[in-house]
Amino acid sequence: MATQRQPDAVDAILAQWQRERPDLDCSPMGPIGRMKRCTDLLQRRLDETFAEFGLSGWEFDMLATLRRSGAPYCLAPTTLFSTLMVTSGTMTHRMGKLEASGWIARVPNPQDARSSLVQLTPEGLELIDRAVEAHVANEHRILAGLKAADLLALDTRLALLLAALESPTGQE
Repeated sequence: MATQRQPDAVDAILAQWQRERPDLDCSPMGPIGRMKRCTDLLQRRLDETFAEFGLSGWEFDMLATLRRSGAPYCLAPTTLFSTLMVTSGTMTHRMGKLEASGWIARVPNPQDARSSLVQLTPEGLELIDRAVEAHVANEHRILAGLKAADLLALDTRLALLLAALESPTGQE
């Protein structure tokens, strides 16, 4: 049995393309347009929660990456920037900002005297612990309108799409 749904903005765009270019199969615009719109709307809601803690999205991501690495909440800068998928130059700038805020510190690497590690400060740990609790509660609120079975099906299908996009053939 098909589920009835209200038309959305993407349906209107698809109808316009159908009218203007009936020769094109624009069906991929449906799921991709909806994912882009969902991403934009989700990011706004996530950013609102981060802002409650004086954080931007990238600051939250860096602090959360260090926090979930486990005690002593310390990583090599190269591990940190590869995990966050940013350049080393971007990472250096961001580390400077977080260090100036007192949320991270650069500490000597006991395995290599020529390098340093990035570690959460006690203030950074306290901040990210509060922020991640609010973040998870926010995500629960965001998804509360979906039935458990629908959420599981969505997650399964998004995992399939992610696998396809991350595969070597998906990056052509």
